[in-house]
Amino acid sequence: MTEMLQEYCDSRGVRMHVDREEGVIRGVKILGLESRNRRSYLPEALAQAARLYEDAKVNVNHPKGNPGTPRDYQDRMGVIRNVGARPGEGLFADFYFNPKHALAEQLIWDAEHAPENVGFSHNVEARTVRQGDKIVVEAITRVQSVDLVADPATTRGLFESAAQMSPGESEIVPVDRPRALTVEDLKRDYPELVEQICRELFEEQQRLMADVQRLTALETAHEKQATVRRLLREFNFPDPDSNDPKDKTIVSEHFLELLLEAENEEAIRELIEERARLVRTLEGAEAGQSLLETGSDRLRSGGRRAVGENGVNGARFETLGKPCSRDQNIVPGFTELDAKSFVEAIT
Repeated sequence: MTEMLQEYCDSRGVRMHVDREEGVIRGVKILGLESRNRRSYLPEALAQAARLYEDAKVNVNHPKGNPGTPRDYQDRMGVIRNVGARPGEGLFADFYFNPKHALAEQLIWDAEHAPENVGFSHNVEARTVRQGDKIVVEAITRVQSVDLVADPATTRGLFESAAQMSPGESEIVPVDRPRALTVEDLKRDYPELVEQICRELFEEQQRLMADVQRLTALETAHEKQATVRRLLREFNFPDPDSNDPKDKTIVSEHFLELLLEAENEEAIRELIEERARLVRTLEGAEAGQSLLETGSDRLRSGGRRAVGENGVNGARFETLGKPCSRDQNIVPGFTELDAKSFVEAIT
């Protein structure tokens, strides 16, 4: 059976060390194996519960009414830390308190001179079983609060005082299971937990958004690469992966970068069209240059064949790609030209 238990543990017979400067009372007992309410705690139950008490908030006195009622700020005095189970004794810890709290000096005096005047009282949720006239606590499942209280005799049972108990009435009073917590309950009763959960959710959301942006960018880049290759094929451009030097000149790495940086498909198409016009212009210029070079070769070859040597004073005349003829005025032995000599002269 799961119950809400209120348990008191004083510091009688416990040697404690008070560190005023650090605001710590070391070695306080927070729970024993046997309680004055005839409850027994299994050693393994305490060992497993130690982590639940770590950083538990300590308030002055119990809340009035419902144990889950929000506490006033001035009631908060410190926290429990360094919780550990001692075999055969119970749970011990260090109590970190606010040395500026209104009750700090009173707490220090009691801890040093009269530890029986003060103790810790717990509101916990536990799994119990009855064995004869005792209640055995098999496990502590939740720590609701740890309160600093005086007059331990008034704490008898489950949220009950000695004055409220009737003769013969059971000291263990079952409590209905708490209603389901709402978000507002969590914000009111556990603001630090809600803040931590929200912070973790925000960080996870940021990581997921970064992953989505990265994947979106990769998908966009892949789609743009596919568009660039499709338009290059449409304009009969070489494959970007070609190793041919001429192909690499036409579709260079810089040109590909420009295409991939273009805003949309229309801008890519304009860049490719401009490149195509440039390539056609260069190819036309190269073709014209090739024809000129071929013609020059032919002219030079014809000029060499047309080089002649006149017989006058051994003079040499060269012409480039033009016909050669003898001047009739310098034909050897010329007196007058007949038709045959004239033909020979101009041939």
